[in-house]
Amino acid sequence: MGAPTELPWWTDKVGYEVYIRSFADSDGDGVGDLRGLHHHLDYLAWLGIGIVWITPFYPSPMRDHGYDVADYRGVDASFGSMADLEAVFAKAHDLGMKVLVDLVPNHSSSEHPWFISARSSKDSPYRDYYIWRDPAPGGRPPNNWTSHFGGSAWTLDATTGQYWCHLFLSEQPDLNWANPAVADEFDEILRFWLTRGADGFRIDVAHALVKHPEFLDNPPAAEFVRSDTSADEWGALEHLYDANQPGVLDVYRRWRKVVAPHDGLLLGEVYVLDAEKVAEYVRGEDGLHLGFWFKPLHLAWEPGAIREVLVAGAQAAPGLLAWVSGSHDRGRAASRFGGGNVGRARALALSTLLLGLPGTPFLFQGEELGLENGAVPREQAQDPVARRTEAVGRDGSRTPLPWAPGPGWGFTDGPRTWLPMDGRTEADTVAVQRADPSSMLHRYRALIDLRDAQPDLRRQPVEWVGEDGPVVAYRRGAVIVAANCGDQPSSFTPPEGAWVVAFSSNRDGEQQPAGGDVVLAPHQAVVLTR
Repeated sequence: MGAPTELPWWTDKVGYEVYIRSFADSDGDGVGDLRGLHHHLDYLAWLGIGIVWITPFYPSPMRDHGYDVADYRGVDASFGSMADLEAVFAKAHDLGMKVLVDLVPNHSSSEHPWFISARSSKDSPYRDYYIWRDPAPGGRPPNNWTSHFGGSAWTLDATTGQYWCHLFLSEQPDLNWANPAVADEFDEILRFWLTRGADGFRIDVAHALVKHPEFLDNPPAAEFVRSDTSADEWGALEHLYDANQPGVLDVYRRWRKVVAPHDGLLLGEVYVLDAEKVAEYVRGEDGLHLGFWFKPLHLAWEPGAIREVLVAGAQAAPGLLAWVSGSHDRGRAASRFGGGNVGRARALALSTLLLGLPGTPFLFQGEELGLENGAVPREQAQDPVARRTEAVGRDGSRTPLPWAPGPGWGFTDGPRTWLPMDGRTEADTVAVQRADPSSMLHRYRALIDLRDAQPDLRRQPVEWVGEDGPVVAYRRGAVIVAANCGDQPSSFTPPEGAWVVAFSSNRDGEQQPAGGDVVLAPHQAVVLTR
């Protein structure tokens, strides 16, 4: 019998999303930057973070806050310099952390030199870097595809008389992955960042790079569900032909060969709410290494739904998912789950369940503080969704991180911040919570520390304990993770053994023997070991 295969490095680490604009500002302009991140990397190491994902820092006109890239090999001056970024790589590595660069391959900025040239003439050598179609009869758009941010996914170019495709803003033209030259360009972009110290890539819109070659109309959605973070037109269609096309896996097969010499990670933003479809991107060591499972971001606080979503993800792609309960594209978990102490307790309970499942968990910055959505009046909205539609938008989850009491909340020394920080309290800050052993911050740190100390939580298969009721629980070897997802005290009976409460989300019973029946308060989560 051969020796056990060594697991990839990301299996043993907890990730953390740094939304760079809102993490820490070093120069007083009210926008987070790379020097601010560099200054606070020690905090992330103290918290127990092993992977730092940085949202886009590239030169950009910032129509979509960096997800409209004008140069894939540079750093926007508002965030610092290439030297600042390389210093982040170096310090993170010194602290034992890996760094993921946010790659945006579905679309570029309309101000990228490729698109400026492509738009100038049908004969441009870059014309086929983008998706162009002739008008439909009557001059209408080529099909009924819609933009995530509202309106048609097509904009007419008066110079050449053709429409360009954009699943997001018109200023974010979609790249044409049917053109081999685009693939060649991105091979070199990946190599550029890997040689400068990146340890891998979080891949934006990873499921939509390839479009159906016939550009067929999308059918109406079987069930329309209004969203606070996308346009109604987007939710009204079933996206059969503008996403999840078979050819997209060929892109990641190719990229695996590019990142392999660097032991690099390909982590996909596969925003698909069907676990089996997400699994297609990661199974068989033949595509992405990890894919985000976003269904937990769409949960109501209901035990049956929570159990169903976690079981579906864990069974569809064991060890190949990145688990999240928050991101810069959704409202914060504490707000989604009711707000106040109840919302924070529920968010921590869900995080406890997620951090023990096979795969790699990621926290969204501020989650460890139990932050709720920031208050952003509509007249101060920055998110294209909120500015172009009636949707609330994503600004509430993107307000700057409060580091310490005082003017600017320790985020900035300047007079204002790019999004308001109204409503934050001293109890929300890193400084106050770090000084309080009973704080949410210390609960998250203890939970991460326990995951690090228990190899069974990363290597043993999942056995679900019970099939119904308010307590959602599973066992992995010598560890049991359980959460009461109901609103009343409830109990569960662990398998026979001398179990100890190694972690309790509300600290009750911690480090005590578990006994026969374990009684959990509403929204309490525990980890039992023996």
